[in-house]
Amino acid sequence: MSEHEATRRSPLHDEHVALGAALTDFAGWQMPLRYGSDVAEHTAVRTAAGLFDLSHMGELWVTGPGAGDALDRALVGNLTALAPGRARYTMICAPDGGVLDDLVVYRLADDDAGARYLVVANASNVAVVRAALAERFAGRDDVTLADRSFETALVAVQGPRAEEIVVGLVDDASEADAVRALKYYASVPARVVGIDALVARTGYTGEDGFELFVPAEQAPTLWRAILAAGTPLGLVPAGLSARDSLRLEAGMPLYGNELDTTTTPHDAGLGRVVKLDKVDAEGAPLPFVGREPLAARAASAPARTLVGLQGLSRRAARHGYPVVTGSGAVVGTVTSGAPSPTLGHPVAMAYVTPEVSAEGTDLAVDVRGRHEPVRVVPLPFYRRER
Repeated sequence: MSEHEATRRSPLHDEHVALGAALTDFAGWQMPLRYGSDVAEHTAVRTAAGLFDLSHMGELWVTGPGAGDALDRALVGNLTALAPGRARYTMICAPDGGVLDDLVVYRLADDDAGARYLVVANASNVAVVRAALAERFAGRDDVTLADRSFETALVAVQGPRAEEIVVGLVDDASEADAVRALKYYASVPARVVGIDALVARTGYTGEDGFELFVPAEQAPTLWRAILAAGTPLGLVPAGLSARDSLRLEAGMPLYGNELDTTTTPHDAGLGRVVKLDKVDAEGAPLPFVGREPLAARAASAPARTLVGLQGLSRRAARHGYPVVTGSGAVVGTVTSGAPSPTLGHPVAMAYVTPEVSAEGTDLAVDVRGRHEPVRVVPLPFYRRER
């Protein structure tokens, strides 16, 4: 299927079909929703390991002697401060401070042409991010932007046994040691079952784990090797449903739910990613898109706050449900919600007014006309033992 068709297929599509996956349309891609039981896949990631196809994500390469400076001006983070081999969670914002997308940016080893960065965007926003970066880089001859999303496959191994599985598949002993030694939000190139891969210790589940970027045509070989090596250790293939419940337990935002163009990073409790102290080569404050509105937002009282909600009954809150007080006054809206397989009760994230955002506050969610009790609790709901 060509990149121009309405629904795209992952390079691993045939693998998913062979495994009996239930497929769904997600951001214009046909992706596995589940292979069997959502709860079983979720639990495997928490107790052993899960294998995810993330090939729908976007990979944008930003290279050249001015790459770091160009990204510093385009994004809210300080990317020139990122050491080669490290990664950073950041955002690209509109001029008014609203979030266009949340990103992971990897700085790879510099080469003769200058710095090399890999910008990973959400599947639904690749075109938006690509267009925004192109516009923000316009007129510069010291930076190049290349979209390699359709040339690249991305698979993730997440869970307590992820290191054992991934390291065991690295061809060279010294490279295996380098993968084992990776810090969180770091990456290293390595040959994995004969495939040149960028191996990153990142993820979206709240567990330890790795994401492997490989050429699209070689993804099936890698997928089968990971399954073969991991299955005896409890690894299972996991779909989008388990990925969503895992990230919710870990309190990680999802674009379109917790983040959108009407939301600033500060609204989502992520003001730390906005680096207002960035400076240029002369030491002057560095202008970046959205800087003034974000500075004003950082200095002002919030109109709403993102909180965690613990369900005190069996019915789970869902995206869009109203949050209410005991008197029935609407004080917020649920952004994400589901039963928590790990914790055994429903959990949700919601934007609420500041006066009801304190930990321990009892509220309710209107679940199809019934007010189900909830309590404000800290995020994340789940934190792995380290």
